[in-house]
Amino acid sequence: MSNSAAVDASNWVTTFLDRLPAPAGALEAVQWRGREALSRQSLPSRRQEDWRFTDLGPLTALAPAPAAATEPGEWPEQPSAAAVRLWLDAPGDLLAGQDLPAGLSPLSAEEVQLALGHTLAACSCEQHWPVELNQASATRVLALRVSGAVAPTLELVSQAAGDGVLRSVRVLLLLEEKASLEVLQVQLGSGGSLSSLVIEAQLGRESTLRHGLLALGEGQACFFGHLAVEQEPRSRLESTSASHGWALSRFEPRVVQVDGDATTSLKALQLADGQQLADTHSRVEFRGPEGQLDQLHKAIADDHGRSVFNGAVKVPRAAQRTNASQLSRNLLLSNLARIDTKPELEIVADDVRCAHGATVSRLQTDELFYLQSRGLSAAVAAGLLKRGFCDEVLRTLPPAAAVWRPLQRMLGES
Repeated sequence: MSNSAAVDASNWVTTFLDRLPAPAGALEAVQWRGREALSRQSLPSRRQEDWRFTDLGPLTALAPAPAAATEPGEWPEQPSAAAVRLWLDAPGDLLAGQDLPAGLSPLSAEEVQLALGHTLAACSCEQHWPVELNQASATRVLALRVSGAVAPTLELVSQAAGDGVLRSVRVLLLLEEKASLEVLQVQLGSGGSLSSLVIEAQLGRESTLRHGLLALGEGQACFFGHLAVEQEPRSRLESTSASHGWALSRFEPRVVQVDGDATTSLKALQLADGQQLADTHSRVEFRGPEGQLDQLHKAIADDHGRSVFNGAVKVPRAAQRTNASQLSRNLLLSNLARIDTKPELEIVADDVRCAHGATVSRLQTDELFYLQSRGLSAAVAAGLLKRGFCDEVLRTLPPAAAVWRPLQRMLGES
């Protein structure tokens, strides 16, 4: 790194804060706290363990500032009654003129004040740098209470398009006992833009949250996302994320089973090609017995792309009879690409069933040979194998994701 680049990086936070408008609106107090916290921190450094594989060069090359609200673009239409779509970049009240389905209701200002940040603190990430960046810049929050079983999928769409555009999205979901909700989050980015997403979800007893994140970027766009979830006993979380196309993306799911006896499923797919860096850091903590975790993380790195995965699972002494499985599977398609994967278990309890593993491989020559012997070209055969590798994760996205054609867009197919 040149000296001039180092100076630019050292001043990035100060310049970013100077571009923000004066705090105002429902999150004014949160903005003040976030800005004060950022002013005391420098950019994350590769000397820090959590950031040692994350090159922030694509971020420091940007000059982001909050963009004005916009009307929704021409997005693919959902089948009738399949989903309720909310455009998170709309001007004014996000719920104005919107008929929410039965079981969804907005939280009052007092409820938001009490609940916002609670799950971030429970998951020990309220002071994490990307979270503080979001808190410093987000001007509003979509805050909803979930009662009973909500039938249609809640689809949340945001787009950062163009150089210097910053979109900061904040979502808060409170699921009451035995409630259920399916959410599809679509984050789009292009040009030299920055997308910041923070989601908090509190799952009551016997409730179910199915959350899908489809994060699709282009060009020099960057993306930072946090998913923080608290699970009460007998609740269920099914989370699927898919990311491709960002110059830099970093997604961090944080889950706490507050008293154990809950079920967590985390599935993720990230693709990195060109000069892209795709980074996922997950953390699941069991604080009581009988908890379950099924985690699958998949990645493909091609050209000069780099994929990073760090998955931490914490099983203290109180979490007896935990059953946790974590698997990282990766395809390395270029000699110039790189994959860094570190699944890790920290186990203190002695009556558990926990396993983890990681594989890094290329496309199997015997499988390629078999397909080519059936008359397929080498390119078509390789494409089919990549589709099969990706589909295992993508098919667990909410069905409402189908109109966005995730498989085709992830693989760059027309």
